[in-house]
Amino acid sequence: MVKILIIPLCLILNFSHVTMTSIEHIPGTDSLKVVCRMDFGHFLFDYQTFDDDRNLTETFSKQPFPSDLVNKYFNSKVYIFVNNKLLIGKLLSTNLADNEIIMTLHYKTDKKPKKITIRNIMLTGWFSDQENLIIVRAKKFEKGVKLTPVKIEETFIIK
Repeated sequence: MVKILIIPLCLILNFSHVTMTSIEHIPGTDSLKVVCRMDFGHFLFDYQTFDDDRNLTETFSKQPFPSDLVNKYFNSKVYIFVNNKLLIGKLLSTNLADNEIIMTLHYKTDKKPKKITIRNIMLTGWFSDQENLIIVRAKKFEKGVKLTPVKIEETFIIK
């Protein structure tokens, strides 16, 4: 529980380059809910590597940031495999507040995930101190990890 309170505090105080992603299997369904929080300036900076032809200042003036662009960005930076199958997320919402973007996505998956692998490369090519914090919840399983530019992937075995 303390982990959950410290992570948003680190994001607010911006001690370093940090993103926070929670991945939760919704009990009794074939769905994952994924929520990712990151600094909006860092998002725009990293998004530029994905789409360097777009004028981000112009795009940003059309609030909210276009959902199809956010969806493409997230699916190109965060890879979620459940039972060795790559999933593609669909953006449900974005929220921009206090220079932080919060993205909520939905993923269709197996009703009984046994293994979840996360590969997160958000901002890893830009900042040597980048930390992509991940929390995975499924059934009674809950675990958090820190991914970095050196360690971009983690596998969770759900019991």
